[in-house]
Amino acid sequence: MGNGKSEAESRGHYKLEAWKLSMELVRNVYRLTQPFPKEEMFGLTSQMRRAAASIPSNIAEARGSLSELETQLLIAVDLGYIKKDDHVFHLLDRVSRLITGLHKTVRS
Repeated sequence: MGNGKSEAESRGHYKLEAWKLSMELVRNVYRLTQPFPKEEMFGLTSQMRRAAASIPSNIAEARGSLSELETQLLIAVDLGYIKKDDHVFHLLDRVSRLITGLHKTVRS
């Protein structure tokens, strides 16, 4: 391809705003969970990262992953690892709205 883009980047879902924003959400979740206690590495940290990564990985099933991640983020709030007003909650809401809109468009 002469346009400087990789073959993967020319595929449709890479252009979707929902996919781009969900990738930002993944980066934020990884940064957010970095300082979690080491004993959470195979617990909450791993679950949150896996749920976040599954959103852009499979846009069709992303709503379930979003609900899962939101629950895990709320657990992290309850445990005092993060604050409820963290930017990640704003991203989660935006991605959720975009995916809902995407699903409505696909159904039409």
